Amino acid sequence: MPREILTLQVGQCGNQIGSEFWKQLCAEHGIQPDGLLYDDPTLSPTDRKDVFFYQADSGTYIPRAMLIDLEPRVVNGIKQGEYRDLFNPENLFVAGDGGGAGNNWASGFRQGEEHLEAIMEMIERESDACDSMEGFVLTHSIAGGTGSGLG
Repeated sequence: MPREILTLQVGQCGNQIGSEFWKQLCAEHGIQPDGLLYDDPTLSPTDRKDVFFYQADSGTYIPRAMLIDLEPRVVNGIKQGEYRDLFNPENLFVAGDGGGAGNNWASGFRQGEEHLEAIMEMIERESDACDSMEGFVLTHSIAGGTGSGLG
């Protein structure tokens, strides 16, 4: 039975770290940027991809990740980058006004309260899809705006 781990990437720092994390995890598990497996006979048949990924009906592997930010620059960069087809579009949250927290903890905290319901619904939806969730990985900054205030 899998022991799934959900990843929350919050703010500029969290999404930049998370982006690199997923590149490395894909390389370790033989997953291409589009979510399909490489045809590599050296990969172990007992590989535990299901901890950090789920397999869609199409056969692609999708990260159990939620990308959250108050300004669109970093998330849009991921959506336009090499791994643009990897993530579930329903798990990308960018605030509607796109203004960000401006490196201000209080602003991140205040805006986090405004968007709490939408973010919690996204987290709840992903956690409900797990068979046996083990926990969360949270990548965020501890100083600044969105990552510390909202995170």
